[in-house]
Amino acid sequence: METKNNLQVLRKQNSLTQEEFAKKMNVAPDYISMIERGVRSPGFSLAKKIADFFGTTIDDIFFNN
Repeated sequence: METKNNLQVLRKQNSLTQEEFAKKMNVAPDYISMIERGVRSPGFSLAKKIADFFGTTIDDIFFNN
């Protein structure tokens, strides 16, 4: 399955499970799964929080595939 964004790659590079990352982002693990699969898109505030966590930009995670 082709990923719709780079979130899964970044999460795995940082040795985080979906559950661990979801806890850090204060969201449900299922929501992280849906974002990674491109089923859901995060709101701006969550996208910014994710980008800040990984030290990158929203564009690099969600738009530069």
